[in-house]
Amino acid sequence: MVKMARKEFETLTPQMFYILVVLNVPRHGYEIMNEIMRITNDEIRVGAGTLYTLLSRFQNDGYIELVSEIDRKKIYQITKIGKYKLQEEKRKLEMQIKALNEVNQDKN
Repeated sequence: MVKMARKEFETLTPQMFYILVVLNVPRHGYEIMNEIMRITNDEIRVGAGTLYTLLSRFQNDGYIELVSEIDRKKIYQITKIGKYKLQEEKRKLEMQIKALNEVNQDKN
């Protein structure tokens, strides 16, 4: 079996996914980290180093944009390209859930 490397951003990690999800509203870094913890009931945490690395990469790839800077806090928001990426990810997750449900039905 040949193992292929995951193309960057082809499949989002949980941290990547939730960063894009919470940027449906303009937010700065600390707000992003707190909102992710809130909506995942502290299941997913994104450290500052990871967050700022991903924000930079997402911005370079056009998934998010810098909308303003207030008191040295950079405020980001998801773009149309980022929303499209989330819809792709949703489709993939729905396919996985469908397959799991089918396998579980076969066992009953």
